[in-house]
Amino acid sequence: MKFNVLIADDEKNIRTGLGRALELDGYSVFLAADGQEAIEMIEREEIDLVIADLKMPRLSGEELLRRIVQNYPTVPVIILTGHGTIETAVQAMRDGAYDFLTKPVSLDRLSLLAKRALSTRELVIQHRHLQQELDQHRNTAAIIGKSNLMQRVLDVVRQVAPTKASVLITGESGVGKELVADAIHRLSDRADKPLVKVHCAALSESLLESELFGHEKGAFTGAIGRKRGRFELANPGTIFLDEIGEINQSLQIKILRVLQEKQFERVGGEETLSVDVRIVSATNRDLREEIEKGRFREDLFYRLNVVNLHVPPLRERKEDIPLLVAAFIKEFARENGKPVEGIDPRARAALHHHNWPGNIRELRNSIESAVVMSKGPIITLDDLPPSIVRDNDESDSVRITLGGSLASAEREVIRANLAAQKGNKTRTAEVLGIGRKTLHRKIAEYGLEG
Repeated sequence: MKFNVLIADDEKNIRTGLGRALELDGYSVFLAADGQEAIEMIEREEIDLVIADLKMPRLSGEELLRRIVQNYPTVPVIILTGHGTIETAVQAMRDGAYDFLTKPVSLDRLSLLAKRALSTRELVIQHRHLQQELDQHRNTAAIIGKSNLMQRVLDVVRQVAPTKASVLITGESGVGKELVADAIHRLSDRADKPLVKVHCAALSESLLESELFGHEKGAFTGAIGRKRGRFELANPGTIFLDEIGEINQSLQIKILRVLQEKQFERVGGEETLSVDVRIVSATNRDLREEIEKGRFREDLFYRLNVVNLHVPPLRERKEDIPLLVAAFIKEFARENGKPVEGIDPRARAALHHHNWPGNIRELRNSIESAVVMSKGPIITLDDLPPSIVRDNDESDSVRITLGGSLASAEREVIRANLAAQKGNKTRTAEVLGIGRKTLHRKIAEYGLEG
């Protein structure tokens, strides 16, 4: 991206000379003769870096700095000062300036400082763009992901949600099956009705039966009163049965009856209860394999699996990682009172390289840890959990899955080289032997920005 740099100095020769030097570095340059003119320009233009003299008419550099820090806190400010006012410049850094330069200005030093300041600014801009994408996703079901795989999941969610069909959500642990169930309910015509969740693997067989169907007083030891079950509580909304593959065959028969007849009895009761409840279930098991082994009823499987919705593991949709990271940074920065705004290229590359056996749950925990451990506004490689850093250190090759497409292999090669060159697109294009415009097009095509 091309950055806009504002130079504010009442000495015309200085501001024009510095402006020409920065234009040669590829920046768009704006010039202001004093602090007041600089403020007016910042209000009109999208300025990414301000270079300001301390002593200026109408509005001093100190006051200009205070206004920028207050109203545009993500815009870095480099202060220009004479040798006699270095103490003032140091105070300006305490007040929020990025750094200072003494006059006469070294153009090499200016170029280096501008590059450093704008690299941080670029991370903030990238993070802002990711937040805008997150806001768009919240409007369409709150499932975070822009990859083709997740877009297909979202398409199915939108299509099936308004219907009465039972949905079986499959996928590894930690991929976000519960979020998909939430989205199906929220986009259905039952959205204003209850959504009741039951984690079947968390309860013993006897407790699970009582939890699902309720019980009458005296039905078993400890049943001191009547209890309504989750199916009753969900009526006329949605019940989400997580890890449905863990339930025993007697419970499978009862759930099958609810699906077929919409009726059941409480444990120890004789009264038949009728409910209108939509069942959404989830499992990380292969239920067809469970059927072959005699552990899961085939008729129940077909009733639950009217629509199958498979949520892919994170390692198959790594282009979704930047969006997820942005969401988790925002969540945990707010929760922990930390001013974390983004993540640097080396840390981002390490997240892309990691295989994520724990899927989104593992990524979420890793970002929570990184936010807590961060010492500044940008997460670095040192802030990430040791297992992720170790994977990054051990990587000197690109992993390409046999049977995958040529495009996926090309994407991994470009991603790995971008990481190796710390995000420098010019050097990456040289290493790959392609033009810079071609690299930019492929980066956009493969979703490698951010």
